[in-house]
Amino acid sequence: MRAVTFQGSKDIQVKEVEDPRLKQKDDIIVRITSTAICGSDLHIYLGGMPAHKGAVIGHEPMGIVEEVGPEVTRVKKGDRVVIPFNVSCGKCYFCEHDMESQCDNSNPHPPLKEIDSGGYLGYTERYGNYPGGQAEYLHVPYGNFMPLVIPESCEMPDEALLFLSDVLPTAYWSVENAGVKPGDTVTVLGCGPVGLMVQKFAAMKGAMRIIAVDNVPYRLAHARKMNNVETINFGEHDEVALHIREITRGGTDVVIDCVGMDGKKNALEKIGQKLKLQGGTLSAIDIAMDAVRKFGTIQLTGVYGALYNMFPLGHMFERNLTVKMGQAPAIHYMPKLFDMIVNGEFDPTEIVTHRVPLDQASEAYKIFNDKEDGCIKVVLKP
Repeated sequence: MRAVTFQGSKDIQVKEVEDPRLKQKDDIIVRITSTAICGSDLHIYLGGMPAHKGAVIGHEPMGIVEEVGPEVTRVKKGDRVVIPFNVSCGKCYFCEHDMESQCDNSNPHPPLKEIDSGGYLGYTERYGNYPGGQAEYLHVPYGNFMPLVIPESCEMPDEALLFLSDVLPTAYWSVENAGVKPGDTVTVLGCGPVGLMVQKFAAMKGAMRIIAVDNVPYRLAHARKMNNVETINFGEHDEVALHIREITRGGTDVVIDCVGMDGKKNALEKIGQKLKLQGGTLSAIDIAMDAVRKFGTIQLTGVYGALYNMFPLGHMFERNLTVKMGQAPAIHYMPKLFDMIVNGEFDPTEIVTHRVPLDQASEAYKIFNDKEDGCIKVVLKP
């Protein structure tokens, strides 16, 4: 089959790879009809998240079930399904308590302090070494827990449902985990797909004022058009956090960081990341820390690397800040968000700007990473 593979930093190629096969009795094989490039895929693309050459990447897939293992009862051949990025067993403590992004059984690494997390599709050996969904076919473990089956009566196009795999549950969980409540002022760092949906869901939760921060004019324009939010281009301010604190008279109640490790780096951070001494930039965290009010909450949703020098822990402590973070437990949010889409409460297709064949993935990655052609979200069609 054809699949999108990592060949080195900024080198993504569509290659012929081995077809997936059933390995366990509860596995399924899905023929992919739509998949997408995620902002966190860029961490692999740029070399910030180490991957082996030839790794099949991608974690936002949906399609048609082609094969099922003998113990699979949740789905059958021919079912239309969305597959979440969380690889989760459904039976461990974390899966049974709506914390499936930290499944105890999906990542075969030993439970060491440095590597004790759940597994994720298409996201390197560190997170389970699962082949990704930017391919013609996908092997899916735990077929009785992971797939969301789309009812036959639902005739909505893939693009309306595809983002149930990651973008939508990640954004919704971020807003809930941050404790956004009616009347809050919320700053959202980043106007990519997750940032745009965080703005949307924060408004739906009753936030009184939403401030979107980015430095790409077309992304800021998209945020205004899609969500009617205030926007700030941080490139136009020497101290954007202090500007936010001034216009909000003390800071916002919540800051949600949808940028992560590949935000704007200074020279030392660039060198540190190349030497594996620094997991990426602290720029978004620094802005969040200074833009939030005392006793406020910072939610880190953008992906971060392992090690960070000069982390401003003391400043966070002295201002009584609450910091929350992590990978969203997507699976238990998927049915709720599906119902919201069907009921017309929001339209996920608002974030889609590019639809291209799978064979054009290499160019699509470049356009997405380089922020060209107004690119916000790319849907790939195998």
